[in-house]
This record gives sequence, C-alpha cells and structure tokens, in this order.
Amino acid sequence: MAGVDWVPSATLPKRQTSFAGVSHEEMVRRARALLPKLDERAADCERLGRLPDETERDLHASGLFRIVQPARVGGADLDIGILVDVCAEIAQVCPSTSWNLGNLASHHWMLGYFPPETQDALWSKSTDVLIATSLAFPAGRGRKVDGGYEISGRWPLSSGVDNSDWNLLAITVREADDGPPVDQRFALVHRSDYEILDTWQAMGLAGTGSKDVAIRKLFVSAQHTLSAWAFNGKPHPGSAVNPSPLFRLPLLALGAYVLAGVMLGCARGAYEITVGAARKRNGTTTGTPVGAAQTVQIKVAEAGARIDAAQLVMHRSCEHAMTVARAGGEPTLEDKLRYRRDAAFAVRLCVEAVDIMMTVAGSGGLYLTSRMQRLFRDAHAANAHVMFSPDVQGALFGQHALGVAGPPPLL
Repeated sequence: MAGVDWVPSATLPKRQTSFAGVSHEEMVRRARALLPKLDERAADCERLGRLPDETERDLHASGLFRIVQPARVGGADLDIGILVDVCAEIAQVCPSTSWNLGNLASHHWMLGYFPPETQDALWSKSTDVLIATSLAFPAGRGRKVDGGYEISGRWPLSSGVDNSDWNLLAITVREADDGPPVDQRFALVHRSDYEILDTWQAMGLAGTGSKDVAIRKLFVSAQHTLSAWAFNGKPHPGSAVNPSPLFRLPLLALGAYVLAGVMLGCARGAYEITVGAARKRNGTTTGTPVGAAQTVQIKVAEAGARIDAAQLVMHRSCEHAMTVARAGGEPTLEDKLRYRRDAAFAVRLCVEAVDIMMTVAGSGGLYLTSRMQRLFRDAHAANAHVMFSPDVQGALFGQHALGVAGPPPLL
C-alpha cells in the first residue's frame, strides 16, 4: 500500500505517552472520572453523529483507547475483561461513546495479530492511530492478484469511521467472480482509499457514526491483509512480537465482549437513574410514593438480579479465556461457542433489565431531557448486533451440542 513502509521495531521513534503497567482498576477509575463530561456531551454526540472532538481527546489522554494495545508500543495490554468494565462505566451516561471506545480500542488488539511490519507501519507514525472496521464479509469482494488482493465493496456499520485514519474491512475472497469462497480476510485500508457514505441516521446509538464505506478495485498488499482464521487462538503472524496472553486469545470467538459492556452499562445506568428517582417520586395520578408500591419493588429486584447475573456471566467468560491463554492452552470449539452463547444470554438479561426499568420510569422516561430515553433507545439498537442474537449464537452452540453436522463457524 502506497505511503506505508515497514519500520523495524528497534528503530521506532520514542512514544510521547506509555500506558504500559497501568492497572485494570486505574483504567476503570479513569473511565469513571470522565462521566460528568460525557454526560454533558451526550446530546451533542447524538446530534453530531460521531464522537465529539473533545471526547476523542479525552479518551486519548486517559489511555482508554489503548487498553488492549501491545505493551511493546506503550499500550496497557490488559486482559479482555477491561473492555467490558470500561465500556460499562461509560455507557451509563453515553452508550454511543462507549460503543466507539470498545470498537476503536479493540482494533489495536486486532492489529496485534497482523505481521510485525504491518503493525509497526501504523504505530511508528502514531501509537494513538484509530482504526475503524466493518465485519460484513459478504459486503466485500476480494480477488488474489500478484503481491496482494484487489478489493471492492460497500461495507455497512463502520462505527467510528469519522474519527479514524484506517479501516479493517472484511472481504470474501473468490478465485473467480462467480466462484465459491476460498478465504475470508481483513484488509487494512487507509482513509484516503475509501469513500465514507453518510448513511447513519438511526434511532439508537446515533453518535457512533456507523456509516457505510465504499471501494472499487483497490490493490491492497498481502501484508496489509490477514485471514480471519488467524484469530482462532492459535499462533499467528503477530505472536512473535506480542507474546502476552491477550494475543493468544481466539479474538473472533470473544468479539462480543468488546461491546457487551455497553449493554451492561445501559442496564446499570437505567437502574441507577430510575431507582434513584423512584425513591423520591410520587405517582402522577395517585400522589402516593412510587417506591411504596410492591409491584415496583419486585421490578427493581428483578432488574437488579438480571444486571448482577449478566455481569457475572460476562466476567466468567473473559476470565476463563484468559486462564486458558495463560496456561498456554487453546480453547476448545465448545469453549468458543459457549463464549458466544453466554454473551448473547447476558446481553438479553441487560435488555430485559432496561425494559423493566422503563416501566418503572413511567412518563418521565420519555422526555428527551431524560437520560433514560437514550439508554432505552441505545440498548435496543445495540441489541440488534448479530453477536448478541440468541437465534444465531444459540443455534451454533445447540448444533454443536446436539452433534448436528454443519459448516465450521468462523471462530
């Protein structure tokens, strides 16, 4: 790809800021410290349809974009559970910002699986580089040519694309236009080589800027592509330079946990704001305290139990994956399918908790000045992601458990 040359790691320029060694707890604290600012900007984020510049600067300065970036380039290189926890904090006030944080931070993790020269080509320019993505493999077409791939397509839902200099675009490779697929790959493409289409006008997650991008017959060098099967938890091109357990994980099997924290944060935020209001609110028609009603008390208990259970399920999956990686093992297919199944189940619990809280909030939750309406809309928008679909993820697990033959899932 023109203009991007490999700079060996030993000669990389000194970074201005390193977050290596910053703890999980400290990163969560930094996310929490940003909540007042992000709450104030939430409506502007929706109106802009992307991360506000001030928010992007705050996320850079705090190191939150670099929580799963390799330590060798100054990233925090933390366990995958950090994505759940920091996204859950921020989603309590602005799910769109949380969604973009999870996505853009996780693409440092993805880049760490690429060949070292490809990693260094980006991080030698800036360790703060932001990379968007689109995981819609059918949307992109790839054809093997001398030295790389010719790609074309129109990809939807490229969250954070306005704030990013690069994009990881999913392509289906065929030897002929009408031939069967021979591979599924990610192509790393610079912003100057794709068109951003202003398609993101949505009822929820409006501030994520999840626009379409388009390319026609672009050459991408082989080193700037990677087979999606390289993210399966086995050794990959980046293993030699990024040896931490994080980079031994089956990334695509755990991809749901990049964004599951957004749903957990929506549920937590809905609970806190609604229960807090119910403690001092009287019913509009009855004039009696809302919190004195047994039906409300039961709903609060039901929502709280769902939120606690969802958090436990998310943490269990992340901790299991990290334990296997630290032991030098490889997760089984059943493990990978369980990760996906449990993420979808946990997210469903979160959506149910938000819906329960909306019934408690009553008419007060409908006003655009209320944070509750944003959490409600954004939770349902996030729930539309295929990673959270019980029908898709549950069927994959059930197929395996029941011994039903089928094509191997991309895990």
